[in-house]
Amino acid sequence: MLKKSFFLFSIISSAVIAQNKPIQFITLDPGHFHAALVQNKTYENVEKVVNVYAPSGQDLQDHLKRIESYNTRAKNPTNWQENVYQGNDYLEKMIAEKKGNVLVIAGNNKKKTEYIIKAAEAGINILADKPMCIDTKGYIQLQKAFEAAKKNNVLLYDIMTERSEITTVLQKELSQISTIFGTLKKGTPADPSIIKESVHHFYKYVSGSPLKRPTWFMDVSQQGEGIVDVTTHLVDLVQWAAFPNVTLSTKDVELTSAKRWPTTMTLSQFSLITGSSTFPDFLKKDLKNDTTLNIFANGEINYRLKGVNAKVKVLWNYSTPEGGDTHYSIMKGTKANLEIRQGKEEKFVPQLYIKPLNLTDSELTSAFETLKAKFAGINLKKQGSEWLVEIPDVYRTGHEAHFGEVMDRFLDYKAKNQLPAWEVPNMLVKYYTTTKALELAKKK
Repeated sequence: MLKKSFFLFSIISSAVIAQNKPIQFITLDPGHFHAALVQNKTYENVEKVVNVYAPSGQDLQDHLKRIESYNTRAKNPTNWQENVYQGNDYLEKMIAEKKGNVLVIAGNNKKKTEYIIKAAEAGINILADKPMCIDTKGYIQLQKAFEAAKKNNVLLYDIMTERSEITTVLQKELSQISTIFGTLKKGTPADPSIIKESVHHFYKYVSGSPLKRPTWFMDVSQQGEGIVDVTTHLVDLVQWAAFPNVTLSTKDVELTSAKRWPTTMTLSQFSLITGSSTFPDFLKKDLKNDTTLNIFANGEINYRLKGVNAKVKVLWNYSTPEGGDTHYSIMKGTKANLEIRQGKEEKFVPQLYIKPLNLTDSELTSAFETLKAKFAGINLKKQGSEWLVEIPDVYRTGHEAHFGEVMDRFLDYKAKNQLPAWEVPNMLVKYYTTTKALELAKKK
């Protein structure tokens, strides 16, 4: 009996030691600037040495420059040390050496799903940028990757930064206060109860500098079409806000329509954001009249989730004369609508509005006290027929900071060695929705 007890104690002690082991990041083929943004801050219990595995090339050099800019900035500098392996066998080398226990993947989406499944099979925890797959074939691979992660007792999670945006957080919170929102309407395909739209730009600034895009970013066979790329965030927010902590199934999804259309880009525009003076051969399939690139970066999905009609839409423009990427969202309740706007009137800062339907001012202000107790400093301000939710700047951490916030959540899950029970099923539902929508849009 004593021997058996000692054996069990040894197993438990080993598990505790493994969970308390310092975190060490691995970065694999960092082709997207999101790979660097998770290192825009430092973390407790995370080693400063990061092992990077990548092919030689400009993508790697751009990544290392971004990390160096964080290390040398005047305010809150980081102290990352990048230990780099360059070679064509970078994936095999990373798996063979396993110099770390949290793998960050943000880059070419054509390769990403393969990276994910091989890392999961090797028993490595993975934090992957969206999208984790860009077509039906990739979705099938992703299902296998989650099975491998479960078998090997490791975590596989995607970077959903929009869950950290304060207006989105408060919209979700308000939708759960029945005395303000009532209940979520079912809506119709013509009048959805949830609408989420985002506008993005190929030319923009990140960390204070013009963003240099890799040439493959404009190839939808490598980056993915807009309908399976940025819409990943929007579909995630529909699920997360409308059905919080609910485990969903693909049977809950019913697509009603989907469409896609291109953004055009001239060679001079392409050269400005990539540094390349010519279109590479892999983009020639997308050229119109040999001079203009057609990029299928725009998409719209109309669908029902557990009977609730939703619409998500993504637009990509080349650039904007003012402002930056923007987000629009509305949730329609029986007592009020909750609307996020980020236009010129809002000075391109996301703002949350409550539009009462069957709700008196006194009922709203009284019920809002519950939320004020949870988020100190927020207030209501009457503006015509609607109310602005005033949000202190302390909550407006910004898009770049959201990557660190996602990493904080992931590290917390890693410490517990467990994701919330609904996360994995709902990730699969999310990617089922986007990849099936792409199939449907292509049929048209």
